[in-house]
Order: sequence, then C-alpha cells, then structure tokens
Amino acid sequence: MTPITSLCVYCGSSRGVNPAFVPLARDLGKQMAERKIRLVYGGGRVGLMGACADGVMAHGGEVVGIIPQHLQDREIGHSGLTELKVVDNMHTRKRMMFELSDAFIVLPGGLGTLEEFFEIVTWRQLGMHDKPIIVLNADGYWDGLVDMIDGIIDDGFAQASCRQYFSVVNSIGRLFDLLAAPAETQEPDHPERI
Repeated sequence: MTPITSLCVYCGSSRGVNPAFVPLARDLGKQMAERKIRLVYGGGRVGLMGACADGVMAHGGEVVGIIPQHLQDREIGHSGLTELKVVDNMHTRKRMMFELSDAFIVLPGGLGTLEEFFEIVTWRQLGMHDKPIIVLNADGYWDGLVDMIDGIIDDGFAQASCRQYFSVVNSIGRLFDLLAAPAETQEPDHPERI
C-alpha cells in the first residue's frame, strides 16, 4: 500500500453543539502534522474546518485549503494556511480536493459534509478511484448515516457490496491504524464500528 501523505477532511463549517467535536478536529490536525500528512480541506477558518486546520498549522504541518470565490468574498477563508487556493465554484473545489488527496476522512458536519461523502463514495462505486474513505463516528454522530445506508441496502436500492467502499471508526487512533493497514487485511464487507 502506498503511504498516505495527503488527507482530505470533510467536516462542518460550524462548531456543532457537542463540545467534544472542536477538540477532536484539532487533535486530528495535530496527529496529521505529527505524521507529516498534509491536510487538504475546504479552506474555511470557522467551525470544525478551522479547528482541524489550526491543529495542523500549530504543530508545523502543511495545509492546503481550497475555497470558492463566493465564500472567500464573505471573509470565511483561512488566512493562516500553507496555501489557500481560491477557485471559481464548488465543483472545481471538490475536484481539486479529490486530486490532491490520498484518502478521505469524514468528521461531524452538516448537509455539505454529507454531500461530499456521498459524492466521493459514489465516485468509488463507479470505479473513478480506489482511495480509502473513513467516517470518524465520534460519539455516535454518524450512526444514523450508517443505519440509513443499511436501510437503502435492505430495501434493494444499493448492493451490499457498497459497504466495502468506506469504513467507520470511533477514534482517531483507529483511523490511523486503518490507513496504515494493507488493504487486503481490512474488513471489506461492511463499515467497521470500532
């Protein structure tokens, strides 16, 4: 397996109500910096997005933010990054995030985070990539998502094999363990809940 050197993190531009989520995002950033893994993300300075980027930067890591002009105009872009790319639209943003990343992590977030998750999983289903996708299910935040996907499979609108396109973990340590493991040793049939 090729070592992971660049992680795309999808997460909320809000802090959420659970006080554990901001420190979680910061800690993920810190651990990425310690492992010399570059963060690729949506370029925001607020919410979990900003906390993750701050965690990387505070520990000497590298961060590439990609933000569409209309959000930059609202002064939401993070000015303290290694690099902030301002692009024309959301489609360009997502494509660049994909191209610059070796794997994808999903932290708690809202509708935009869900949209990014479903798009990158669908791209994998369509054979457009085979990069790891890991949902960090902190405090059970994504239990409903996993249950919904199971329901879609049970109702015959997706094959059971779609579970192999992503994993679900409950801790940052387990996330990095999974990223370091050879693909053939990972459980391919269902998302993990560990």
